[in-house]
Amino acid sequence: MIIDDVKFKLKDGREAILRSPREEDIESTLEYLVISAGETEYIMRYPEECVKYTPEGEKKLFEQKNASPNEATIMCIVDGRVVGNCEISFFKGIKTRHRGVIGIALISEFWNQGIGTKMFEEMIRLAESREEVLQIELEFVEGNARARHLYEKMGFRITGVRPNAIRLKDGTLLNEYTMIREIKR
Repeated sequence: MIIDDVKFKLKDGREAILRSPREEDIESTLEYLVISAGETEYIMRYPEECVKYTPEGEKKLFEQKNASPNEATIMCIVDGRVVGNCEISFFKGIKTRHRGVIGIALISEFWNQGIGTKMFEEMIRLAESREEVLQIELEFVEGNARARHLYEKMGFRITGVRPNAIRLKDGTLLNEYTMIREIKR
């Protein structure tokens, strides 16, 4: 689904825009994926895994997301560059259509600028606009205190743990925590 453009100022005074992905974002998105994957162990891919992403694949993905009634992606653009994205998907089945799942990533240079909060506000607003949606879910990796703080600030609470769900290259095993934010109706 297409998200209306949202312009806002970062904490450092720069202009940012949240919007649905466009074809003009493809090259910047490919760069963003590699950079974000290399900056932290908490992204679910390593930089070398990003070679599978192609301009053609991203174009198709953007078109699918923008045309879907049950998925939305917002990109954060600063100075013409993709610096983060946030996605939400709503379940379709009769027994699960009350649920949505959300994910987010930002380039570290843009951490602590208010982008994560703004993206989550938009996705929560979107979930609240869907009468059938009663909760939004997400996961975060053990040790990602920055993400956990954002999620708790946005009203999410821990509901479970998947022991040893993540295995790093060096063999370190990390837990993955599940969180839910209930939609107040």
